[in-house]
Amino acid sequence: MHRHHFALTLALGAGIILLATQSLRAEDAVCGIRDRVLDHLATTFGERRQAAGLAGAAQMVEMFASDTTGTWTILVTTASGVTCMIAAGTDYEAVPPPVAGDPA
Repeated sequence: MHRHHFALTLALGAGIILLATQSLRAEDAVCGIRDRVLDHLATTFGERRQAAGLAGAAQMVEMFASDTTGTWTILVTTASGVTCMIAAGTDYEAVPPPVAGDPA
């Protein structure tokens, strides 16, 4: 994956996380053991990790998506290993890296 594509995907994911965490209540979060959550995303939706980054010192944020099914999921995993889904949706589309000189 190109470096610019990764940065753009991660920035998009971070924006979604900010919006999602503002409206997501703790009792609404779907959490589980990391390996089981990842297995579920892979086997049920065909999703694989598209981007990852750190949110502070104790949380990893990841975006999983499938080009085939069009589904996407954003997860947060704590240092203790608990993984929570904070956002999910459909119509995933990979965005190509910007072309040099393109104002987009």
